[in-house]
Amino acid sequence: MTLRKTLLALALVGSGVVAAHAQIKINTKSIGSAAKAVKAATLSNDDVIAYTKEYITWMDEHNPVAPADHELAKRLQKLTGNLSNYDGQQLNFKVYLVRDVNAFACADGSVRVCAGLMEVMDDNEVLGVLGHEIGHVKNQDSKDAFRTALLTSALKDGVSSQGGTAATLTDSQLGELGEQVANMSFSRKQESLADDYGYKFLKDNKVNPWYMAMAFERLLELSGGASDGGLSKKLFSSHPDTKKRVEEMSQKATKDGFEKPIVNK
Repeated sequence: MTLRKTLLALALVGSGVVAAHAQIKINTKSIGSAAKAVKAATLSNDDVIAYTKEYITWMDEHNPVAPADHELAKRLQKLTGNLSNYDGQQLNFKVYLVRDVNAFACADGSVRVCAGLMEVMDDNEVLGVLGHEIGHVKNQDSKDAFRTALLTSALKDGVSSQGGTAATLTDSQLGELGEQVANMSFSRKQESLADDYGYKFLKDNKVNPWYMAMAFERLLELSGGASDGGLSKKLFSSHPDTKKRVEEMSQKATKDGFEKPIVNK
């Protein structure tokens, strides 16, 4: 499944009910106002964060964000209320009322969870996914991937002849950037390190780390049918193979003396 910029349907959201065809909308406006004069070849960390902040602001404005009194927003707040500053990283959390089974974290610490994921996972599995995504931020993966997306799409043709500065980004450039951001993928090593971070994240928050493996098991279950069911290719990464990730997290939890929780489905 590709998150396409044309696929955001009207989100007819009731109490905990998500519109069947709503999906994340990708950025198609210029994000130049945050950092219009960025040197394309030497994009600094501050520049990347500035672009990221404007990108996530646009995403929040153009996707259905669950209001504070929504059932899923309350649930996420309960899960993350003590995580606004975790491991030295400022974090903020919101729910998108879309059917995608996905979550993502940006380099500025913005973490967004799709309703589709919250509806198929229990709280501890959701925390495992959040820990994994926060791991990508702490390990600099999200920042590096966003920088690469900027330099290989939105900024690659935007360098002026004077001063090497980036020109204002066009809609077509931002469309390409949006596609890259939505389909970011990480190396096997990056995914494994993020898995390890998520495992430790659960332990630090006094949650049985078996739920890391169980979150991956849930993704495997969802991928079993002919339809993608809203399952994000980004979240369901093949680097490394998800079955292998289940095995690695299961073995780690067993070695550390944890018993697999019994979950009533």
